[in-house]
Amino acid sequence: MNTQQPLDPHGLGRVHFIGMGGAGMSAVARLLLARGVAVSGSDAKDSAGLRQLEALGATVFVGQSAANVADAATVVVSTAIKETNLELAAARAAGARILHRSQALAAAMHGRNVIAVAGTHGKTTTSSMAAVALQAAGMDPSWAVGAHVPDLGANAGFGSGDWFVAEADESDGSFLTYHPRIAIITNVEPDHLDHYGSAQAFYAAFDEFCDTIRPGGTLVACADDPGSEQLARRRRDRGEAALTYGQNPAADVVVSDATPHGTGSSCTLTFDRDGARRTEALTLAVPGAHNVADAAAAFTAGLAAGADPDLLAEGLGSFHGSSRRFDPKGEDGGVRVFDDYAHHPTEVRAVLSAARGVVADDGRVWAIFQPHLYSRTMEFKAEFGEALGLADEVVVLDVFPAREDPVPGVTGNLIAERVPHSHVTFLESFSDAVPFVAERVRPGDLVLTVGAGDVTILGPEILAALEK
Repeated sequence: MNTQQPLDPHGLGRVHFIGMGGAGMSAVARLLLARGVAVSGSDAKDSAGLRQLEALGATVFVGQSAANVADAATVVVSTAIKETNLELAAARAAGARILHRSQALAAAMHGRNVIAVAGTHGKTTTSSMAAVALQAAGMDPSWAVGAHVPDLGANAGFGSGDWFVAEADESDGSFLTYHPRIAIITNVEPDHLDHYGSAQAFYAAFDEFCDTIRPGGTLVACADDPGSEQLARRRRDRGEAALTYGQNPAADVVVSDATPHGTGSSCTLTFDRDGARRTEALTLAVPGAHNVADAAAAFTAGLAAGADPDLLAEGLGSFHGSSRRFDPKGEDGGVRVFDDYAHHPTEVRAVLSAARGVVADDGRVWAIFQPHLYSRTMEFKAEFGEALGLADEVVVLDVFPAREDPVPGVTGNLIAERVPHSHVTFLESFSDAVPFVAERVRPGDLVLTVGAGDVTILGPEILAALEK
């Protein structure tokens, strides 16, 4: 991954996005349009996201062709775009500048102070919270987040203020591109070993990420996570700035009295400000200890950016979640359905723990889990099984392959076999999930569709089946 200093967006010429309809690509396209850059893009199928970009001034192509990149000076690709892609091959042959999505995002950030949010879990929620909180504090930030944020109206926006909040993806090493003024690391737990090859290489990437913080910048790290806390300690040992947050009483921002309140939660934050010890009460509209931790991370970054603590707390209280993060899909017949992107054992454990605090006293928590990637399924099959054991009823679907080819013998059943109770079913056929669940749920139950693949489509289908 190229980690050179970001390009000036006004020197890119016409920028063409291959696969512009995707969440990450559409966010960058939206930002470059806001900066006055000429943008075009293609995707295999039409979508509302493409039409929104067209309304903002982008030239949109449905279907891909070498002709689409004929006069593009810069072409943007994601890790998912293969070298055999028609448009990419034509762009290379024409001598166009080829940028990874992260490099194009770095160009869109040009001239702003960047808050880059990294970590194995919680990046989307923390970056969304930070953008909402800074907006409430009157700082009019720019932002780029890997999901739609209802409170912000989009997954990306360009504000007039000095700060730019960005979700920094470690999955392919692209988080090394942004050179932030403030870097948040929510946690460091090995993942994406298909890219890194080993846990040691994964940890080393986060050390390298810390090295990209601009001189005089600040690391914001979770004091409750060993990997994150060690990064903060090493940074302080070098005489560089780091702020920590968490339940650890030694943290710079101490989280205490965390309490669930149905689909919300609350806590108290204690910190130093202007030479005095202060407390701030947070009341959140999202549930779970993981959301409390993410809010503390966003609050701490806001302090580092110079925002008013009271306004930060007010903004965090107004946050209602991001798309696919304990996302309510509806209710029918007393059965509530939620959707969540959790695709790592720690994330699954967190969202099911949150669900336990939301479900009715006489209700059951249902988890419909779709494993993501064969490599991740093999690596964490036991941990996934244990985490899913927190649900009363578990349905495991087959693996969503994403970018990987099938691996013989690796199916969702590897996880189902390791759930530590008998209320678990492996469904080899995706289409069986809706009737299976709809026929068995009862009033008071809470159903969670969980995973990073297309399991998200099942929630509305379950509600429709219940209505019938």
